[in-house]
Amino acid sequence: MWRNPHTERVSLVDLSAIPHPTFALGTVRSADRSYAALLVDTMVLDLDTVADTLALETPITIRAVLDAWDRTEPILRGLGVDAGCWVPVDSVTAAAPLEPRQILQAGANYRTHVIDLAVKHADIANGRSEEQVRIETAAMMDKRAAEGDPYFFIGLPSAVTGPYDTVTLPPNTTTNDWELELAAVIGRPAHRLSPENALTAVAGYTIVNDLTTREFVFRRDMPEIGTDWLRAKNAPGFLPLGPWIVPSAEVGDLSELRLTLELDGQVMQDESTKDMLFDTAQLISAVSQTVTLLPGDLVLTGSPAGNGMHWGRLLRDGDVMESTITGLGYQRTPVVQATIASDAR
Repeated sequence: MWRNPHTERVSLVDLSAIPHPTFALGTVRSADRSYAALLVDTMVLDLDTVADTLALETPITIRAVLDAWDRTEPILRGLGVDAGCWVPVDSVTAAAPLEPRQILQAGANYRTHVIDLAVKHADIANGRSEEQVRIETAAMMDKRAAEGDPYFFIGLPSAVTGPYDTVTLPPNTTTNDWELELAAVIGRPAHRLSPENALTAVAGYTIVNDLTTREFVFRRDMPEIGTDWLRAKNAPGFLPLGPWIVPSAEVGDLSELRLTLELDGQVMQDESTKDMLFDTAQLISAVSQTVTLLPGDLVLTGSPAGNGMHWGRLLRDGDVMESTITGLGYQRTPVVQATIASDAR
């Protein structure tokens, strides 16, 4: 088994034993179909079987539920065991909970993560010690948090895959990385929100692993144009999503959620949202100054320290990533390496 070259980080928690949320929305697969579902404790309700109660057309999608979230949420909370068709959660498989409209991705939003990357890329041989780089970058991050603005780029819905689906790494690539993130799921149209009101636009929260091909981030043919997030982050399957959307009222203190990712049983990311430079409300407010947020949009909040660049260990064929965020469930993502490039068109 591979061992981390910097320090041994052995898991003390069986992430696969993480319990399901007790009230959540998602999309599940049974033997013969996929359908929008409500999770309550250990049972899931096929929402198509309560379409009349929800006043929604079948087949119901989670996007349709979110489009009418102010009306549908109280109805969902009032549904009992005598309403519609319920099955045990263990008899179905969670798929990506929804097809998002827009994906807004915050970058460089965890203090320790940015400091670690600065150390990785610094020219320490030119007389600057690692400690100097850490101190200087920490001061920059403190200044940015006090005076700066969040940094966003755009993802594509075509990159979304389910929380337990296998991801194929792009052919002829060697620097594919993980980035576990908390994602806010928008439930109401919103534009130019204040930080104080920003969370009123959120229906709930879910887990995202925002995978990145590091060798594609910077363009060698034209350095002046900077980063190329389209190629680096939008390969098919590069956004494992879910398993569940947990409504805002069911999620605890957003500044105290813990993000944990293991690679082949070893802890790589294990950090609190307290390390964010800009909290979730600030991020949603900032992106809404430009973008009109719509139900079903995802706002990704950045990834904490502990990605592969830091550890000097990137994804390779046969790896398995397992991850969890407090109260939101569990992801398990096997990885395979593509061997043949598709024809360019």
